[in-house]
Amino acid sequence: MTEKVEVKQNLLTRPPVVAIMGHVDHGKTSLLDAIRNSRVAEKEHGGITQHIGAYQIDFKNQKITFIDTPGHAAFSQMRARGAQVTDLVILVIAADDGVMPQTKESLSHIKASGVPFIIAANKIDLPGADINRIKQQLAENDVLVEEYGGNVPVVAVSAKTKQGLDDLLDMVILVCQVNELKVSSKKEFVGVVIESKLDRFRGPVATILVKSGVLKVGDQITAGNTRGKVRSLKLFDGKTTNQVVVSTPVEVMGLKEVPQVGEKVELSGSVDVAPIEAKETKNIGFDFADNSKKEFRLVIKADVAGSLEAIVRSIQELQTPDSEVKFILKETGDITESDIYLAQSTKALIIGFNVKPLPSAAKIAEREKVLIRTYSVIYELLDELKEGIDVLTKKEAEPEIKGKASILALFDTSSGTVVGARVTEGEVSRNDNLKAFREKELVGSAKVTSMRHEKDEISKATSGQEFGIVTKPTLDLAPGDVIIAYKSG
Repeated sequence: MTEKVEVKQNLLTRPPVVAIMGHVDHGKTSLLDAIRNSRVAEKEHGGITQHIGAYQIDFKNQKITFIDTPGHAAFSQMRARGAQVTDLVILVIAADDGVMPQTKESLSHIKASGVPFIIAANKIDLPGADINRIKQQLAENDVLVEEYGGNVPVVAVSAKTKQGLDDLLDMVILVCQVNELKVSSKKEFVGVVIESKLDRFRGPVATILVKSGVLKVGDQITAGNTRGKVRSLKLFDGKTTNQVVVSTPVEVMGLKEVPQVGEKVELSGSVDVAPIEAKETKNIGFDFADNSKKEFRLVIKADVAGSLEAIVRSIQELQTPDSEVKFILKETGDITESDIYLAQSTKALIIGFNVKPLPSAAKIAEREKVLIRTYSVIYELLDELKEGIDVLTKKEAEPEIKGKASILALFDTSSGTVVGARVTEGEVSRNDNLKAFREKELVGSAKVTSMRHEKDEISKATSGQEFGIVTKPTLDLAPGDVIIAYKSG
């Protein structure tokens, strides 16, 4: 009997995106380093990855994209983001050490994301290696490996001797083949910010993972509340390119501001979207109540009193006529749960110098979205803080709001999706820039390209009037969403 196979048109196999997670010092970066034959591990401070990095390799004519998520407890939020954009997770567990606290944290993130995962039992070349102990410990944490009747593979590897690396990559491809990773060739570009920074010479820079479509130099893009024109695309190996495709990590220059990690990136055509007030989480550490001066609030924790005094004195010198630094707390010692709650209630940024948050504090910070930055070099702390103050205190012209409307229904037509809406305040016009919100959360930005009332083309709709519009790009809207119209620049 021949099995009938349904062939879906315009679906292409794409490279899998794999995150590497695990406990500190269990060899995550060394394992990835061994896989891609480079020396990143030696460049990281203390042998612990400090930022999310993304890399792509070729194995048996198959491209695989890896995301190396930070293993230090101070960066548990970044580790969680790593699992959100991946198809598969490799959980690295040292065979001589077994399941540790951060291993359990990683398991929590993996389970929440719903992605499949593989256990890489690393350091099997060491005398105390015991894979059976790992399997038993995993079972105790409700993870059943294949040998115990579950569906989680375990692969024995050594980043040092490179033993088992091909077996691990074969397993990655096998698991991803079972999950049939496909993408439509007709979809527009969509990406996710996996790292962002303000470079003193190049300006805002974002590392973006392409989720669908193609991104080209010259494209106009939006990422959350920022936008820009792609000026440069740089691959992980330092080479520049004119375009990138699905599952490719790329460093992008051209955004006007530094986007938040995890922001969705989309094409915006030639839309010149007026900026609006950012989400509250983007203003952590700032008080905008007094427009004449912005207050930057900090909780400072350091290892010794001498360092604390030097840091406080240097930060005070960063103040400007438009910005004031307020120290909510200045103390020595590790970052505690009390520090997290204090920062949460005062909307302060936590800075740690040669200290780390306690595991329980890191969990609370992640849950409550309290931002923690840790450093081991004073000038790096000061440089980043100054750049952050410059970006967040930059004055912007207030956009002119023309009107608001409520989404009533959506209609799919041959010319695209028509959005049916009713004006609730002011007016909405053809060529207006729009921001769409769902329960106060930003859905996206677009420009009105066509506007109708029943069968007639119209140039604007006023309060109480129903209308239909087509936008560019097409937004993922739903009845009940609210759109705000701004005067086009």
